[in-house]
Amino acid sequence: MLLASKLDEIRRAIADAGVDGWLLYDFRGTNPIAASIVGISGMVTRRYFCYIPREGDPVAITHAIEQGPWETWPSNWTKYVYSSWRDLEAFLSKTVSGKRVAMEYSAGDAVPYLDRIPAGVVEMVRNAGAEVVTSADLVTRIYAVWTPEQLASHKRAAEHLARIARNAMALAGEKARSGKPMREYELQQLIRQEFDEAGLFTDHGPNVSVGLSAANPHYEPTAEQSELINDGDIILIDLWAREPDGVYADQTWMGSLGPASAANVTIWETVRGARDAAIAILRERIENGVPVTGGEADDAARNYITERGFGDKFTHRTGHSIDSRDIHGSGPNIDNLESRDVRVLLPGVAFSIEPGIYIPGQVGMRTEVNGYVSDGSLLITPSRIQEDLLIV
Repeated sequence: MLLASKLDEIRRAIADAGVDGWLLYDFRGTNPIAASIVGISGMVTRRYFCYIPREGDPVAITHAIEQGPWETWPSNWTKYVYSSWRDLEAFLSKTVSGKRVAMEYSAGDAVPYLDRIPAGVVEMVRNAGAEVVTSADLVTRIYAVWTPEQLASHKRAAEHLARIARNAMALAGEKARSGKPMREYELQQLIRQEFDEAGLFTDHGPNVSVGLSAANPHYEPTAEQSELINDGDIILIDLWAREPDGVYADQTWMGSLGPASAANVTIWETVRGARDAAIAILRERIENGVPVTGGEADDAARNYITERGFGDKFTHRTGHSIDSRDIHGSGPNIDNLESRDVRVLLPGVAFSIEPGIYIPGQVGMRTEVNGYVSDGSLLITPSRIQEDLLIV
């Protein structure tokens, strides 16, 4: 059971968070954080709680008809078995009454990725006599951090993505100049083939878009809807992939088929400057041991773009968590626009940094790198990030 193997680490995190315990709850997979930390599998269709105290052994509250998934629960740990809602609430009160407990709850839904517990369940726990606070820092430390092996896997994937993106840009330029331009979808599929040859996996994508299509941040070409990549076009390639059992790398590269206009160079220099502004505040704070949040990095990037007149064209957060399981993870996001993410970027967490400018009917540009926080330093991947528009 995963919980048993990480119990000492979890207890230290609970103590540092200043709470009595961590109350995990799940119902039909609504809280994947709980399911992952508890480490049960099989048919689980009823509500369960798992309370991990700062001191003492964990306590589980489970349904009578679903004992199979709990067979690995250590026999010396308490496990309550309920059938009725009355028993469930009685066991809950017995477990948490008078305690300050952390749950996957975000006041005001400030951080939706963390806000996994239904309001009714929070009310139930409070009625059981507990004070409920957010488990934000616990989730970051226990669920969102990478192992050294995962970091190494990410770095390998990042170098593959950078190579594949640059080669794809060059191929699109060659085809356009030869009079046989490719379509977005054709280039997307070639990139997928490159992933396979490099031993990488992706769940969908990548995003290959030119001209007007690039002004849609989540555009993806299809076999039925795909534009020609012509000489003179601006091209955006957003690609993400991982090794089997690894963690994702996620990058966006920009190119111009032929010399770029002065207006497009200005847009590129603005998004690049915003990216670098976010990196600068993160690096300065982390290297000096000063806590920094994703929201502060978002502010730095957004202010840079706003000061240059494009603020209303930067319509999404600066970056998202990349945790050990998902490309859009449950750790801190680089965000003070879509959500109020005030979580501190702790050692071991990773995220994207991807400011963009999108002008409907004209063009869209974005640059994307990944950041990883270690003790006293910030690692940016890939090793060679994009500085200038790729002229292909």
